Amino acid sequence: MLLEIAGVAKAFGGLLALSGVTLQVQAGRIHGLIGPNGAGKTTLFNVITGVSAASSGTVRFEGRDITRLRPHLITAQGVSRTYQLVRPFYELTALENVKVGVLFGRGATSHIANVEDEAMGFLERLGLAGKADQLVAELNLGERKRLEIAKALAARPRLILFDEVLAGLNPAEAAQAVRLFQDINASGTTILMIEHNMQVIMAACAHIFVLHHGELIGQGSPQEVTNDPKVVEAYLGQRDLRLERHRRKPAHA
Repeated sequence: MLLEIAGVAKAFGGLLALSGVTLQVQAGRIHGLIGPNGAGKTTLFNVITGVSAASSGTVRFEGRDITRLRPHLITAQGVSRTYQLVRPFYELTALENVKVGVLFGRGATSHIANVEDEAMGFLERLGLAGKADQLVAELNLGERKRLEIAKALAARPRLILFDEVLAGLNPAEAAQAVRLFQDINASGTTILMIEHNMQVIMAACAHIFVLHHGELIGQGSPQEVTNDPKVVEAYLGQRDLRLERHRRKPAHA
């Protein structure tokens, strides 16, 4: 198993944001992580990547305990992520941002010529080669989102965590991003993605985890999740997953 989370809890003062979460992420698949706002999804990502230390429980990646590792060491192990609110280095150019990923990712190279070439390759893959020398502050939201993905890919991860990468994108940009996710997965990178667009989740993911009030309340295939009464109840007042399942269209439509 690529990623194993066992009994993970996270408390902020008296607030329990995660409560005994246990799940396994299988290598080679696209997984979804869904749940209402405040369910603990981003908190779980923060625990996995070392941004926030777990209060209890363990996180294992490729059989190694990474629970207490610092974020840069977890990145070097082969786990990278994006953030819901993009976090580029605004004082650097797009190319320089991606070079950071190349320099500090898994199997990082220190040869400056190789770093430049590799970083340009990731910008080209994300359609940003023409923006290489522009400061991040000059990029629009869609371009910054793509740069966030390029940075994460530049770390050459075995597992990549996407935190609402599609938020704020128009339908055409979102469809393009989904095709990119599928291409990334086909090239051998496992994906765990937080996304509120249920059409995207249902079309792209082989397995879905559902969080609610910090607890894992369901998991399984898209069909199994949308037919789970606990999951449907958690979404009442926001969306009915059974209706979403019948209405969903292919992500490329």
